Amino acid sequence: MIMHAPVDEKGLPTQGKWDTVLRMVERASFAIVPGEGGDDLRLAGRLTLARLGELPQQLEAISAVRRIDLSAIERIDTVGAWLVLRTAAAHGAVITGDSGDAKRLLDAVRRSQESPPAEPVRESGWRSSVGEVGTGALAAMHELVGIIGFFGATIVAFFRSLVDRRPIRWTAVTMRIQNVGIDALAIVGLMSFLIGIVIAQQGAVQLRQFGLEIFTVNLVGRASIRELGLLMTAIMVAGRSGSAFAAQIGTMKLTGEIDAMRTIGVSPMEAIVLPRVMAVTLMMPLLGFYASICAIIGGGVFCWVGLEITPVTYIQLLQQIVPMTDFWIMLIKAPVFGMLVGVTGCYEGMQVDKDAEEVGRRTTSAVVAGIFLVIVLDAFFAVFFSSIGWN
Repeated sequence: MIMHAPVDEKGLPTQGKWDTVLRMVERASFAIVPGEGGDDLRLAGRLTLARLGELPQQLEAISAVRRIDLSAIERIDTVGAWLVLRTAAAHGAVITGDSGDAKRLLDAVRRSQESPPAEPVRESGWRSSVGEVGTGALAAMHELVGIIGFFGATIVAFFRSLVDRRPIRWTAVTMRIQNVGIDALAIVGLMSFLIGIVIAQQGAVQLRQFGLEIFTVNLVGRASIRELGLLMTAIMVAGRSGSAFAAQIGTMKLTGEIDAMRTIGVSPMEAIVLPRVMAVTLMMPLLGFYASICAIIGGGVFCWVGLEITPVTYIQLLQQIVPMTDFWIMLIKAPVFGMLVGVTGCYEGMQVDKDAEEVGRRTTSAVVAGIFLVIVLDAFFAVFFSSIGWN
């Protein structure tokens, strides 16, 4: 490295400034001073990480010393203090000549060496399991309370739009209907058709043992319309649209669009959340009915091929077996499931506030929470309708 000496305004070297530069680049050094009781180690220069150079290897190679003199040290950092203490411990030497700052630093490093960090307390297996269960239960309760509060805020935003006569954004609602409903017809129809075949096949296998294959029609018809058609559709919508809502709103929060809306006086609940919740609420009854029909068609195909029940007989049996109450139950549950899925997805998206990684976590939470709440609510509806005699 080539260095040029500093010069003054006349172009003459300034010796004082040049000496300062030399001291700045000077490496730490040492000298062995013989004494009566043994050799002394005298350190000099800057005992810092940037100026140590080969000093640690050189100190390891020296013979025994009885004292380490730090009076010529200009500066010392934590690495230098650790090196001095290591050398003193290796030779049993006494440290002398340390100034106030150096002495405090050496004492701090010495205390850290004498007091190693305590090992974390490891709880037993059952205590750890109970703690994890408790933590998960508290987190789930907090999540449920948040979703309920967000649902209330959505209802308030809807009625506020009606009271203040602010037009609902039907263009946004129509776009979400396209995404939630029309674009999902193919996958929902295929899934429901295959589920109808599976129900019919498994039911026929069990009923054949008693010679009652004809009751396969009962199983397919009532299960498809009352429970499985709508339930599987809600699960599909939660995984498809609920996750999309969480990801879209979460990304908007990270990019600052939500804050920008609030700044210009636009309510995010009315502009973003309400159209999505309305779209999925309106489309769920239609998708549920469509899925039930596809499941019945799938069961009918199996009954025709596997049980030799003709389509005309199959339809006539369905008319006799499936009560109208099953249809009403499906229409009652469908908008509730749709609203639940929409609110859960939007709530999880609104909770994103850190980084892009949280968008993925919240999207996963939207799917899990939506499916879980749909199944819990379906169980509640099953008990409720049975208790009022709609069997």
